[in-house]
Amino acid sequence: MKRRSLDPETPAESAELSLCEALLSLKNADEMHAFLSDLCTPAELEVLVDRWRVVPYLLEGLSYREIHERTAVSITTIGRVARYLNQGSGGYLAAAARAARRHALAAKRTEA
Repeated sequence: MKRRSLDPETPAESAELSLCEALLSLKNADEMHAFLSDLCTPAELEVLVDRWRVVPYLLEGLSYREIHERTAVSITTIGRVARYLNQGSGGYLAAAARAARRHALAAKRTEA
């Protein structure tokens, strides 16, 4: 993480909360994609996508090697995501649960 020598006008916690509120204000995946494309460099976005890509495989209990073979994401990144899945703040699990519910509802609508 970048360390600054000067104190910014907006405290880091306040700025982080503001970013969270901005993310929550977006209404759909297209708006979120546009925001993330503006906010992140292509490399930063690729890192986020790689981390998210391995979550379902970790939840299925696949080995790191198998996940790497399926996604080409590094073993180090897979391990980092696994550590946060198990010892983090619960963000990955909450997002994965909500994504699974959305997919299940979409599948039901398609069947009906």
